[in-house]
Amino acid sequence: MDRVKPLPSYLIQRYNGWKATTWSENSAWYRRLAEDGQRPRAMVISCCDSRVHVTSIFGADQGEFFIHRNIANLVPVHAPDGEQHGTSAAVEYAVNTLKVAHLIIVGHSSCGGVKGCHDMCSGHAPELEEKTSFVGRWMDILRPGYERISHLPEDERLRALEKEAVLISLENLMTFPFVTQAVESGQMTVHGLWNDIGEGTLEQYDPLTRSFQPI
Repeated sequence: MDRVKPLPSYLIQRYNGWKATTWSENSAWYRRLAEDGQRPRAMVISCCDSRVHVTSIFGADQGEFFIHRNIANLVPVHAPDGEQHGTSAAVEYAVNTLKVAHLIIVGHSSCGGVKGCHDMCSGHAPELEEKTSFVGRWMDILRPGYERISHLPEDERLRALEKEAVLISLENLMTFPFVTQAVESGQMTVHGLWNDIGEGTLEQYDPLTRSFQPI
């Protein structure tokens, strides 16, 4: 631990600014959140990409969203195999303990993880095929999505695969028994969104048309 360093000064300055303004003006609310615990209405699973900022998109306050981020906003299949599953643990906690009313998958444009999957599956990223690649093995979750879109013209594949990342995650969510139970009992709804970063637009999956439609 002797290699741990203090925060960069610009982050310390930003923290001090936040503490003196946002926190100071809402200190009672923050203390209430700390004492009463969290009661988020929704869980959002989004990408680690720094350009995806779901709290800003929806104007959410502290305590409103239970957020989990990972590469390409993916959810693995239910696999209680004794291995460590960060995303599965987050879903379990949100559904069984927090009792969220909505579970939202948010994909986005220009996703580096999705591009990695595309390159790997098309034979252009052999380094991701290595067993030692954490990214490659995580993107294996999206391989079925690549098979679905591989017939498309090359200039259409990436965007289609970004949306497949949302659909694969929604499908995999329903392999979790507690998710299925919550949805079928009407206690929770699931949603699939795709965000165009450059245009600021949002599309949602419509199961009736089996397509993403603008919001």
